[in-house]
Amino acid sequence: MKDDRPQRPWSGRKPPAGIFQDRRWSGSLTAFCVACAAGGALAQGFAGLGTDAEGFALPAPNPEFDYPADHGPHPDFRIEWWYVTANLEDANGRPYGVQWTLFRSALSPGPSRAGWAAAQAWMGHAALTTPERHFVAERLARGGIGQAGVEVAPFKAWIDEWRVAGPRLRDVTMEAAGPDFAFALSLETDRPFVPQGEAGYSVKSQAGQASYYYSQPFYDVAGTLTLPEGEVAVTGQAWLDREWSSQPLARTQTGWDWFSLHLDGGAKLMAFRLRDEAGADYTSATWIAPDGGPQPFPDGAVTATPLAEAEVAGRAIPVRWRLELPARDLDVTVAAINEDAWNDTAFPYWEGPVTVEGGHEGIGYLEMTGYE
Repeated sequence: MKDDRPQRPWSGRKPPAGIFQDRRWSGSLTAFCVACAAGGALAQGFAGLGTDAEGFALPAPNPEFDYPADHGPHPDFRIEWWYVTANLEDANGRPYGVQWTLFRSALSPGPSRAGWAAAQAWMGHAALTTPERHFVAERLARGGIGQAGVEVAPFKAWIDEWRVAGPRLRDVTMEAAGPDFAFALSLETDRPFVPQGEAGYSVKSQAGQASYYYSQPFYDVAGTLTLPEGEVAVTGQAWLDREWSSQPLARTQTGWDWFSLHLDGGAKLMAFRLRDEAGADYTSATWIAPDGGPQPFPDGAVTATPLAEAEVAGRAIPVRWRLELPARDLDVTVAAINEDAWNDTAFPYWEGPVTVEGGHEGIGYLEMTGYE
């Protein structure tokens, strides 16, 4: 990875000590890690995202999504996820962030099998962020034995007792808990699902790696957070990402910086930068109008520039960014609400709520992977 980021002298802060963890190995941790290592995940550093797709299906241009069927699993593809982030506040305007994620990773290609012979591994992440603390928990499960999975109608995605469930994906409850936190939230929307990239075909590199990708960025949220000091009633906005592929990264790509922003006035913005140690980084963006209409932008249209770093978990992590999309007259500063939002999970990464300031104001989420 090129080290062209602005440098800042280390502040002397220790890595975060306030991260609480819960790792419950519901199935075979060894099997899950072997599956991910075989696909290059331990090198790539995140959730089975390797480069070897042999035997698996590959995305193709011009997809036609089938709702609600595509809310369910796609076992012919090697990896996929159901990913929800929520920007919340209490009655006094205090900000919070919540993440709920379910990953599916295929151990091998081929027909579906039942029971312990099932070739699917599942991983769940749940996190709750306040301005001062970050809580995270992790679950792993082997598919085929009922401990994790996704059903379409009625919708249910679960791993152990963590779940997103409801009569349909537009109207669900979302629950998870770790040793020192929990959340129970209701998510509702009447807006359309939004394809990312070219009609849902999201290219990730100059070599053509791609995924199928759509979002639901218009959820209204209400519910309760449980913290060590007690329960907090919250409201806010949530964003769902649905993505599946078999080969989403090029071999020289080391990680990504991924933005999902709720802007004042009702517009949304998805943007990412995939860092490449062998050449230019790859970028993509989608401007989403308040009515849900997407405007995709190709590589090079958006620029994400780190402005400041913090020492987090022994790593230099960008925590303030300049994000530019000239075609939409957007030039904003994106800053972490809590710099220590580090997910110290089997595949560690930074994930937390952010503020947006500049010509457009707002809130959102930032995910950063591959920082060593």
